[in-house]
Amino acid sequence: MKVRLPPRRVLVALLATIVVLTPIVFFWTRSLVPNDLSPMSMGYADYGGGPVSEHEHHGVDVSELTGPPDQKPDVAVDLVARKERFDISGRGSFDGYTLNHTSPGPRIVAKQGDLIQVTLHNDNVADGVTLHWHGVDVPNAEDGVAGVTQDAVQPGQSYVYRFVAKDVGTYWYHSHQIAHEQVQKGLYGVLIVQPAADDVIAAVHTYDKIRTVNGEYGERRVKAPGPTARVRLINTDNGPMSVWVDGAPYKVVAVDGTDVNAPTEVSGKKVLVTAGGRVDLEIRTDKPVRIGLGGGPTTLVIGDGDAPTGTEPKDQVDLLTYGSPKPIGFDPAKATRVFRYDIGRRIGFFDGKPGLRWWTINGHQYPDVPMFVVTEGDIVRMTIKNTSGQVHPMHLHGHHLVVLSRNGVKATGSPWWTDSLNVEDKETYEVAFVANNPGIWMDHCHNLPHASQGLITHLMYNGVSTKFHLGGGPNNHPE
Repeated sequence: MKVRLPPRRVLVALLATIVVLTPIVFFWTRSLVPNDLSPMSMGYADYGGGPVSEHEHHGVDVSELTGPPDQKPDVAVDLVARKERFDISGRGSFDGYTLNHTSPGPRIVAKQGDLIQVTLHNDNVADGVTLHWHGVDVPNAEDGVAGVTQDAVQPGQSYVYRFVAKDVGTYWYHSHQIAHEQVQKGLYGVLIVQPAADDVIAAVHTYDKIRTVNGEYGERRVKAPGPTARVRLINTDNGPMSVWVDGAPYKVVAVDGTDVNAPTEVSGKKVLVTAGGRVDLEIRTDKPVRIGLGGGPTTLVIGDGDAPTGTEPKDQVDLLTYGSPKPIGFDPAKATRVFRYDIGRRIGFFDGKPGLRWWTINGHQYPDVPMFVVTEGDIVRMTIKNTSGQVHPMHLHGHHLVVLSRNGVKATGSPWWTDSLNVEDKETYEVAFVANNPGIWMDHCHNLPHASQGLITHLMYNGVSTKFHLGGGPNNHPE
């Protein structure tokens, strides 16, 4: 009996299918993010030209880098996280997350030097929850990043954060567990260190296309605190926001919690507040003024009576040249580590999902990304370059960066200290900082969906390790 072989064209087609599918299967498999991944074994170490060391398996654990353990707190707050329906004033009810039945959560106010203690209780948030103190350079164990500095707090569990409010400024707090969902749906609040009587808070947040200020929709009004007001603007959204003032000039007096040196009066210009960023304005309020918050019906009016209504100005305050220079306390020319952070995109798979354009860092996809390794005391320079086609608000935890240049043009104004830097497509920034806060720190895009898609890496100190894992039993997912 003769065995009939398949026609040649069938064999050719079969071989062609194998040739095509084999690389696809290879890249699909390679893209899968392990369900139990230690930050210590992610990617590859980038030493920035500094000393190479075995940082992975020795030294202090992040859980030991805590705030004062025994001192009585000056400010003690209990926050209960819940998934529930709540009211957005001026718009109606919304299904999301709350802290103590409100969103935003309770405002935390402290004086410089106060020990803040926050006890987080998870009532019913099924995926777990944490709290990150955005812009506050806390000890690493208090940073609130699931899978890096702690496990996500599960329903019925509690967790205590303790840190000293070292720096005066405008800050905020938010969940860092499945943050792209939990923050957008309400798990955030305001933290102010050393407020004054003339302060006005303006925390802008968008709940499912509903833009609010301090959790309220539409035109909102506050009384004028005096002839001038310090307006603390906080952008809790995923993209940059333009802010302007109708009815009075203003000064930009602080950026990301750091005072601007010798600010000058501004008229007819907008100022950009990037995602996660904060900008403090000093505004004359002897007459009613209106603050435009990115356009749309939600604005903030200070004072009684009619306030002028304008349109978004074309010109923008350039923080590269605004204010006057002053010493920054170190010499970036003496950098001991020099890194690059190139943001790009490429076709392929991410965690098994096909896509036309996934984020890359220095040509690599998460989790095979560079881990920037430093030693305490290092002077660090970093070049952040964006060729991805979209804007990215870049946020390094635990540190503030000073901007040295943008697109090769040197900074000439007040030192521009920032923890949330807006990097537009085709922009390149050079920044510097001193490695003075040991730990393992996230360095990521604060457009939180971008971070959930892999635009995330870490700054790692020699001699520091972590026992926490991404995924795993606690289901830690910082983005």
